[in-house]
Amino acid sequence: MHSSVTALFETHFDRAPRHTVQAPGRLELLGNHTDYNEGLVMALAVDRHIFIAASPRNDHKVRLVASSFVEPEEFVVTRPEKNPNAPWADYVKGVLDQLQRRGVRMGGFDAAIEGTIPMGAGMSSSAALEVATALIVRQLYPYQLAPDGNEKLELAKLCQAAENEFVGVKCGLLDQMSSLFGKADHAIEIDFQSLAVDYAPTASDIAIVVCNSGVKHQLIGGEYNELRAMCESAAKKLGAKSLRAITETDLRASRDRLTEREYQCAHHIIGEIARVAEGVKALRAGEFEQFGQYMFQSHASSRDDFKNSTRELDLLVEIAGEQHGCLGARLTGGGFGGATINLVERAVVDEFCRFMSAQYRERTGIEMTPLVCRSADGAD
Repeated sequence: MHSSVTALFETHFDRAPRHTVQAPGRLELLGNHTDYNEGLVMALAVDRHIFIAASPRNDHKVRLVASSFVEPEEFVVTRPEKNPNAPWADYVKGVLDQLQRRGVRMGGFDAAIEGTIPMGAGMSSSAALEVATALIVRQLYPYQLAPDGNEKLELAKLCQAAENEFVGVKCGLLDQMSSLFGKADHAIEIDFQSLAVDYAPTASDIAIVVCNSGVKHQLIGGEYNELRAMCESAAKKLGAKSLRAITETDLRASRDRLTEREYQCAHHIIGEIARVAEGVKALRAGEFEQFGQYMFQSHASSRDDFKNSTRELDLLVEIAGEQHGCLGARLTGGGFGGATINLVERAVVDEFCRFMSAQYRERTGIEMTPLVCRSADGAD
């Protein structure tokens, strides 16, 4: 794919790029919306990427071209401002803004962007674009964020700040950390209280299948920020820094302090953190059927309590549950559209994909081609 983004660069800018980088998308295996609640998450960096090819300029102009969008974008690097006609460029501009706030000096550059991550599918193409931007700028104008610390973690925090402050989505750190800390053939375990990262091996006879509902999720619409506000409000009323500190018993005992919606959101998060803790044990013990049950439970909680599922996502999980060899299924990512992640015995994966595609078409009229993914290494 590097050759493809290089060709895109050469076509538009009539010269060869100086550097190329890639950053993977991610799939959340278990732990829905637990990251900003200081909880636990299991995720995968996947073999679908954002690629950027770039060369420096000797002025302060930035010129961006992306294969997925017709119109290029151009701006001055020291004054990145939103352009409603090119919202995709906000993820790049937000990172440039954060780097400069941290004292990184940079000139202009030309860049071409290409990707194999389906947009709007809940695989976090946005975080991959942020991470790739931070890395390409580091190639063009070398900088270091954490001379004595964890550079990957500081990069993840910077990219999260870009999305929180410039784009306007109050996301947690999951997507950016997954893109940077990914490890092939492993699931990433992240504790968002300590920000400790660990890994659990995935089995070669189990496939990860993504089924895109065809309903694009657009988190800037406010639903994500509303859910986060609801969780934070519940924690505050319960006298805790975050919902990580609250047990199921605490929650039940203090139910009358919360609105019904706050209670539902807190109930989902507390249960989800517990499911991740148990899921880690199951994965390490090779108990994939048990892990799959936690996935089904997670989706039910998202649907009934957290209410960030959709009719189409529920249907995909329901159809998957009918199919022999599917161990688990749930929505992945922010919700409100996007995709489901399915744990499937590799021996029946072709049959599973055909069944999902045919059944979904029959019940919704939507054409859907399941995507078989592998866990991948982090950005480079």
